[in-house]
Amino acid sequence: MEKYRVGILGATGMVGQRLLCLLENHPFFDVTALAAGPRSAGRTFSQATAGRWKIKTAAPARCTNMPVFDAVSEMEKIRERVDFVFCAVDMPKEDVLALEEMYARAEVPVVSNNSANRWTPDVPMLIPEINAAHIALIAAQRRRLGTRRGFVVVKPNCSIQSYVPALTPLRRFGLERVSVTTFQAVSGAGHTLADMPQIIDNVIPYIPGEEEKSEREPLRVWGTPKDGAIELAAAPVISAQCLRVTVSDGHMAAV
Repeated sequence: MEKYRVGILGATGMVGQRLLCLLENHPFFDVTALAAGPRSAGRTFSQATAGRWKIKTAAPARCTNMPVFDAVSEMEKIRERVDFVFCAVDMPKEDVLALEEMYARAEVPVVSNNSANRWTPDVPMLIPEINAAHIALIAAQRRRLGTRRGFVVVKPNCSIQSYVPALTPLRRFGLERVSVTTFQAVSGAGHTLADMPQIIDNVIPYIPGEEEKSEREPLRVWGTPKDGAIELAAAPVISAQCLRVTVSDGHMAAV
């Protein structure tokens, strides 16, 4: 079958690097464009990530000599090379909002790893096995943006992906209250154990903003599309405590 041509915005960062590894030899996707900030633009991918490669496996060989474009100023060059983009940029929230909307308005669909658009009313926040029906929001979003193809969809916070799938089938039995403690790997903060010495032999008992996300985002995932937005689920009430632990990859939750 013909593969989709995909670009990665934020390709030189840790999440971008992980995406590249996940997409290597993928049956559906072919990486055809890499983009990052001005510091990396104009270099090959190997030059841009020299001394900065954080994944345990080597970078995909086919990406080594690919050029890195500026995600903002060279959007037109990226657009002509892709069918859609994955977004994993490390930028302030307002800049992320502007960047993702710029691509969507340019008729490039955006699948985002960033949090900036998670509460934009007409942007689906998807765990596809759970709330695929939220894709219906894209029609309303396209009307707002004035696009035919372009749109933005986002993934939820990584911590809730460890327990929301397990809780979902229990909701039909009247799930009312949930107490959850997450044990989150350093990769979630964009680090490895080697470059985060403060985590060695340690647990960091507070991750700013993480507990609020862990309590609120599931209610949007479980919500109902209505009038171009999501009506939040009324239950369960979630109380979360989020800890950073000495683990390289993979979050756990005690629920």
